[in-house]
Amino acid sequence: MQEAEQAKSKLLTIALVGNPQSGKTTLLQHAFHTNQQVANNPDVPLESGSVIIEQDGYEFNIVELPGIFSLSANTPEEFNVRKYILGEMPDVVINVLNSENLERDLYLTTQLIDMDVKMVIALNMHDKMINKGDKFDYHSLAKMIGIPIIPTISTKGYGIKELFQSVIDVYEENKPYRRIHINYGKTVETSIRKIEEEIRQNQERFITLSSRFYAVRLLEKDESINFTLSVLSNHEKIKTCTQLEMSRLEQMYNEESDTLIRGARYGFISGALKETFVGGVSRMDKTEAVDSFMTHRLFGYPIFLFFMFVMFFSTFELGQYPMDWLDSGINLLSGWLEASMMEGSFKNLIIHGIIEGVGSVIIFLPNILILFFFISLMEDTGYMSRAAFIMDKVMHKIGLHGKSFIPLLMGFGCNVPAIMATRTIENRNNRILTILINPFMSCSARLPVYILLIGAFFPGHPGLMLFLIYFIGIVLATLVAITFKKTIFRSEEIPFVMELPPYRAPSFRTIVVHMWQKGAQYLKKMGGIILVASVIIWALGYYPRVVDYSVNYEQVLSEINNRFAERSSLLSPENGSGKKTLDEEREMQIQQISLKKEAERHENSYIGQIGKFIEPALKPIGFDWKMGVSLLSGIAAKEIVVSTMGILYQANSQNDDKHESLMNVLRNSSVQQNKNHDETTFTPVVALAFMIFILTYFPCIAVIAAIRNETGSWKWALFTIAYTTGLAWLLAFIVYQVGNLLV
Repeated sequence: MQEAEQAKSKLLTIALVGNPQSGKTTLLQHAFHTNQQVANNPDVPLESGSVIIEQDGYEFNIVELPGIFSLSANTPEEFNVRKYILGEMPDVVINVLNSENLERDLYLTTQLIDMDVKMVIALNMHDKMINKGDKFDYHSLAKMIGIPIIPTISTKGYGIKELFQSVIDVYEENKPYRRIHINYGKTVETSIRKIEEEIRQNQERFITLSSRFYAVRLLEKDESINFTLSVLSNHEKIKTCTQLEMSRLEQMYNEESDTLIRGARYGFISGALKETFVGGVSRMDKTEAVDSFMTHRLFGYPIFLFFMFVMFFSTFELGQYPMDWLDSGINLLSGWLEASMMEGSFKNLIIHGIIEGVGSVIIFLPNILILFFFISLMEDTGYMSRAAFIMDKVMHKIGLHGKSFIPLLMGFGCNVPAIMATRTIENRNNRILTILINPFMSCSARLPVYILLIGAFFPGHPGLMLFLIYFIGIVLATLVAITFKKTIFRSEEIPFVMELPPYRAPSFRTIVVHMWQKGAQYLKKMGGIILVASVIIWALGYYPRVVDYSVNYEQVLSEINNRFAERSSLLSPENGSGKKTLDEEREMQIQQISLKKEAERHENSYIGQIGKFIEPALKPIGFDWKMGVSLLSGIAAKEIVVSTMGILYQANSQNDDKHESLMNVLRNSSVQQNKNHDETTFTPVVALAFMIFILTYFPCIAVIAAIRNETGSWKWALFTIAYTTGLAWLLAFIVYQVGNLLV
């Protein structure tokens, strides 16, 4: 029994807490790669990262909590982090500090000290401090506050092992540290003690928690703490005592009690740094010089638009080369399987279901990686915050502020985490409005559709067209936000304040890890939802095999053979070239009849019946039933639109090369339309209308679920489905009808 308890104590839960941009994720990633045994932990709160690592016989279950500036519970992030620490009671908290922003980051440290948790401080990005010439006596500060401070450089793995050794020492209490409390001044401390005495009347509930933390938070007018304490039998006494003490302090100092607490914290931080920190040659002058140009009220906007254009241009142009290589490889694989496999349903499933379905999407992996490279680069260098600062005035024009811009910009990667990032927006109306317009930011899942159609119908200016589609999304988001702000969400604007971090040289390793993670998610989709959807779509298009054809194709083929046999018999035996010409003409007519038969069979399949059912609603916007089915499949995930088109259009390809790329198949369908005057085939105008529809309509199921979770109601999720799909149809109608008049 004793041995079991001892073994159990070897597994420590570690909470990784710190400000945004303090390097928590990089630290966790390095720990993940450098320790011997690592296992993913599915029980992760707050959409955070969690891994288990081993060192010196200990297992650390490390939970990375979202970046926060304080524990004040002004945002869902702050509330949930505080709830996790108080509820789960991690064995040790690692407080990650950014060495370049000590005064700001130490504010969170003072709040953690009030919680009276076991803690180790990771002085991260220590090399930045050294390079600036700063001198920081962290040993002395560690003694002052009673918390070990370990210098770390996460990007290089420096200090990681020492950090976890310190965690072990703190947990085992191997080294004595003088634990302190923040001194808020004699008068405030008297008030804290009085409130604490009331809280301690419920000792059984607070035996493992810090009653001082609750008392301080009550003086800071934290309503969520009042709610937490409402279960106590003497809650009314606690409230009365708190009100009396707040009134006494405010009358004495003529200041709000929460202001007194904050001032005392910053005073503590200022005094501690005066004793231990001497700044070297600051880089702020350089940062301010660069910002005077980068965030200029006139130059800032064209610079931002230039960076956006470079990102989209590179995504298409640079990604074209590896995309072509992947496409060639997939075509070779299809050709080899076509020649080596026996005819039958299984062969058709492998080639026309899985290879053409998944292959149509996987070729866009390089473009996805390039897009996330640029997003990660902007985050690492500090330009992402500048972008929010630049766009603040523009956002105010539509009733929002700069804080809404970061989630919108994140939407270019994926709308799901972007919607979750709206938690930092304090005003609920602004948060919901930002969520509702976020789907107009073209996520990476839509990118394959854009690249496919732009490559097929606008090859002359691909980068410009891609930029235009993304820009249209921004314009739509702006117009919808203005409309909703004047109708549904009427509220006063909240002043926007954002700290601009110093510029940093980007970490190549961090960027590569970020790209790899997104690439891995994309590949996971290939083997999951897209594979399943491709097989389902293939099955719906392959069955039923028995079809009542409008024409007796066997009789038509027989007549063709008889006709050419007669023509061939009239030629002299010496006329070899004439015979060859007749054979080629015969084969061409037979192939055309076979393709017409296959097209009619596909049209009468289950998926064709579904497409035909919804086709009347799509005719006014120029879409045929195959486009309609592709749009329906995109409800699950937008990448499936391409795989569906790959199955439906390549099945009806009239090119001799059965394994022709989907881009060429669609391009050739436009040529065929010009010959047949068929109004429901892809043309440049239809392609543009289709891209606008993809940009605007029903977000994927994952986005709808995220909207439901973040707003706490299905009302906004269903509203998003209805208004985006209706708007998509209207815009596609305008583009198609006006486009056909102009062309």
